[in-house]
Amino acid sequence: MRVVAGEYRGRRLKALDGENTRPTTDKVKESIFNMIGPYFDGEMVLDLYSGSGGLAIEAISRGAGHAYCIERNFSALKVIRENIAVTKEVEKFTVKKLDADKALDSLFEEGKVFDIVLLDPPYAHQKIEQQLELMDRNQMLSAHSVVVCETDKTVDLPEEISSLYKSKETVYGITQITIYRRDVSND
Repeated sequence: MRVVAGEYRGRRLKALDGENTRPTTDKVKESIFNMIGPYFDGEMVLDLYSGSGGLAIEAISRGAGHAYCIERNFSALKVIRENIAVTKEVEKFTVKKLDADKALDSLFEEGKVFDIVLLDPPYAHQKIEQQLELMDRNQMLSAHSVVVCETDKTVDLPEEISSLYKSKETVYGITQITIYRRDVSND
């Protein structure tokens, strides 16, 4: 696994050992960022199921301003911190050991608003619709926010979730990438 583009391009990242995680492949990561970017200008990022931190690091490498990496697994947190250290810009990241739902409550209380939301939940436990409805209701999404959902290809996400509209959907092997935007004219 490596950083595909941007300031940290080519830097190697560690993956989490075990069968409980599915690191996003470099090919899928490149496709995701080509769909939503490919480059950014200071955006606030939320990586709600951070795993190894690869998606958040890719976003920062491509110009996003700050990323919140949320993960509840202790081993994954260790890998995220090691991967962030590779960037030599640890101040651009906030790592929180929390369950995704508790993290959303905490971030709401802190008044955080996100431009880019990365959702790659465990396939068996995805609550994407409920979490996006909560974020929208709590005004945690910016006016031009973009949401990337990585799910099993059998998951059928709706065309609309609150004020978000499905703008793209692509399947890579067993993985489906669904992009939601508030402003679909940005495609």
